[in-house]
Amino acid sequence: MRRFKWLSVFVTVVIVLCISSVAMAAPAGSGDSLDSLVHVQKYTRAIHIMGMLLVGFGFLMVFVKKYGRSAITATYLLVSIAIPMYFLKDSMGILGVENTPIDALILAEFAAASLLIGAGAVLGRLKMMQYLLLGLLFVPLYSFNEWILLSGGLGLIKAGVFVDTGGSIIIHSFGAIFGLGAIFSLTTKKEFDVPVESDDTSDRFSLLGSMVLWMFWPSFCAALVPAADVPKTAINVILALCGSTLATYFTSLAFRKKVAVADIANAALAGGVAIGATCNHASFTMAFIIGAIAGFISVFGYAVIQERLQRAIKKIDTCGVLYLHGLPGLFGGIAAIFVVQGIQGGAEAKGIGITIVLALVSGLVVGKILSLFGGTAEPYADSDELDVA
Repeated sequence: MRRFKWLSVFVTVVIVLCISSVAMAAPAGSGDSLDSLVHVQKYTRAIHIMGMLLVGFGFLMVFVKKYGRSAITATYLLVSIAIPMYFLKDSMGILGVENTPIDALILAEFAAASLLIGAGAVLGRLKMMQYLLLGLLFVPLYSFNEWILLSGGLGLIKAGVFVDTGGSIIIHSFGAIFGLGAIFSLTTKKEFDVPVESDDTSDRFSLLGSMVLWMFWPSFCAALVPAADVPKTAINVILALCGSTLATYFTSLAFRKKVAVADIANAALAGGVAIGATCNHASFTMAFIIGAIAGFISVFGYAVIQERLQRAIKKIDTCGVLYLHGLPGLFGGIAAIFVVQGIQGGAEAKGIGITIVLALVSGLVVGKILSLFGGTAEPYADSDELDVA
């Protein structure tokens, strides 16, 4: 109890600092009408992304039948801590230059998306205060990796060379591999032995979340591309999602004999994950192919790899983020080496390697820190912490 008391104080202080930084960074309006129009267009895409974060990710994670209300609550908390934390980092001018407010908002939403992915791996095994601490620790680590890959941090990769427009590596793979590292310290024997169960209602809500993500994914990938590239980017993302959805159906049928709802809810989105790196570069045909391959990879992960891996390591990836975000994201980053003209393949490969190492080590460390504060008395149950009477 004493540890949670001090944790509450620490989280409160950081939140106050975040609020102060956002207030101090409040900008004056721009007088340039063209810039204003671009900012309004970005605002529209930013609201689409917010819908993905709260409704899409939130409902996708309610598939655990006794943990739906907690999953939504955790989603609210994770988004609400990640965005001001990123603004705090941005306003201080560390790990990159200060962005325009609307760009900072979109980048903060990207950080929140990666955080939600990482949290999906340990979903149901943390108390709400621990989710907040997870957000406080995750955002600086995410920003550090982003700084290295995009801004030339530490001189490891030249700024502007790494290609990852829609975050296949920086957002999806980092979050998933971070979560993979965290589960090594955040899965007890009791939690491993408790099955993660779904039912008709939780599956339907999960499918709703998947559909919201599917619908708004073009805005996610096109959020920061130049206005002239938005139409091509959006079409590429839709085609990739079509490819992964079709591949999911046929691959699920082939491996399981009947199509699994969990495959449709998750693997159908793998095309959006994989096309992120090349969303404004690939041809329409290549976008569809990338999506289809990603769908196959994702279903193969859920149907073949997941059970074997969890049995081997005795750890639980609750949402299977490795198979929706991790492997398809890595595939998308590797595909960029062959799809993007003029790309520096060595730099791209180095960036992927750096992300894997940083994410895994960060997840292991953060997982160990979170484990010091215990966990839920009863895993995957709303009644452990919420009033469900």
